[in-house]
Amino acid sequence: MAVAKPFTFEERKRIDDAVHAIEERTGAALELVVNRVSDRYLVYPLVWAGSGALLATVFVALSWPKLDDRVAVFIELSILIVLMLVFDWLPIRMRLVPARVKHAHARQLAHRRFADHVIADERHRSRVLLFVSLAEHQAEIIVDHGTHGLAQGSAWNAIVDDLVTAIRRGHIADGALAAVATCGSILGKHSEPPPNERGN
Repeated sequence: MAVAKPFTFEERKRIDDAVHAIEERTGAALELVVNRVSDRYLVYPLVWAGSGALLATVFVALSWPKLDDRVAVFIELSILIVLMLVFDWLPIRMRLVPARVKHAHARQLAHRRFADHVIADERHRSRVLLFVSLAEHQAEIIVDHGTHGLAQGSAWNAIVDDLVTAIRRGHIADGALAAVATCGSILGKHSEPPPNERGN
């Protein structure tokens, strides 16, 4: 499991043990990835801070017609720096980013992770990636084509919906364990023997 410290040691061990048990029982490759955030979205604090600084400077200039150009530049730069510091705080920064952009970035990162770390594993026929991006409140399940057919699409969607609900309620570990267990149930109904048991 790859994770940016949202779990305690005990929670992480419980999840790792659950994942390993499913992999041994089903012969599938199941990976849980939990990211704090999928992108820094630096352009949004910059754009909002720049716009705010410009509007504030215009307001000051209109209120103070004799404002010196150097003073105006100083005021604008000062406001820009302050707003950049404020908008760079993660909770505020995430509010500046459109929902569709956050969704797209999280989804792209999930698919890159699946391609890089799961598809490359040729030892397993069934491959499942559970991807969570906490700041975006986004979760994805990506499975290979064959594994997707083991359950109806609504079953995979239900896992994602329940996981997102748990994240929003602050029950990340419980949501992750429930999602892992449900994936294990689906894989277990159609599992292949683990590699060390084939041919016996």
